[in-house]
Amino acid sequence: MRFKLFGRAAVLAVTGLALLQGGAALAQGAVDNSVLSSTTFREHKRTFGLVYTLPKEVNDLLAVTIGGLLREKLLNAGLVDEALRFNIPHVTVLHIHNPDPTTPEKMLKALPKLPPVLNVRLKTFYTTEAAKGAGHPWWLDLGIVKEGPGYDAMMAFNTTATPVLTALRDGPLPRVTGPVYAVMGDAAKELVQTVGVSGLNTVKDGKELRPHNPHNTLVYSMAKFTPEIQAAFDRTAAEFNQILPDGIATAFRTVSIVELGFSGNVLREIYRISLEDGSVLNIATGAVVPK
Repeated sequence: MRFKLFGRAAVLAVTGLALLQGGAALAQGAVDNSVLSSTTFREHKRTFGLVYTLPKEVNDLLAVTIGGLLREKLLNAGLVDEALRFNIPHVTVLHIHNPDPTTPEKMLKALPKLPPVLNVRLKTFYTTEAAKGAGHPWWLDLGIVKEGPGYDAMMAFNTTATPVLTALRDGPLPRVTGPVYAVMGDAAKELVQTVGVSGLNTVKDGKELRPHNPHNTLVYSMAKFTPEIQAAFDRTAAEFNQILPDGIATAFRTVSIVELGFSGNVLREIYRISLEDGSVLNIATGAVVPK
């Protein structure tokens, strides 16, 4: 299987077709939003996603500059689960929830045209919560500089990938239900209803909307985001910004289909797709997927 690369000029045309395809899936009754009326989180079964895994040199630099400090601060704050939680470092395109084990294969078949190799800069650490006032989950993130051809191509790809891949969901992501959904603003709630999660690019009334915020997450937490925890990790973010004031320049040469935990941490890589030639590697078998 091989995927062509795309140019930004085709984004809106491709997205229009994809929205029709996504609408057809919804019309077939594959998506159930009834859980959005619940006051508790939806049960998490299986979440799959499309992500750019961080290159080894980026992971190595983060490990030797802030890795030890971060672990120490988590343990000092009593956040043992957060210090132990497994994650393959990555920058997300999107996540969908569906317990169907064939979902990754369906995602692979549905992928739109891929972006080129993405040259971006990871920069600025900050804390964030799923929705302000929800209490949890919350994260410590490392952002991406929001300018340049690489960033523009990344955002354009999110716009085209969103409708075709979120059409494969069985309903909203569990982490945006219950107490999180209840305190979301209207725009975020609309995204949860229509694509299963907030923070994805869409096209509405012929206009591209870009709420997507690509980033790498270092801490995944279901502990309550108390004022004390927020203050402590806001200080941590400020300290890390002093250590890496210029951020980290890197290139994403692949994009991967993965399986994730409730909070969005990547648990395993399933397919790795080259942004250079579109070739697909099955991670479990080491075999190249035939065209």
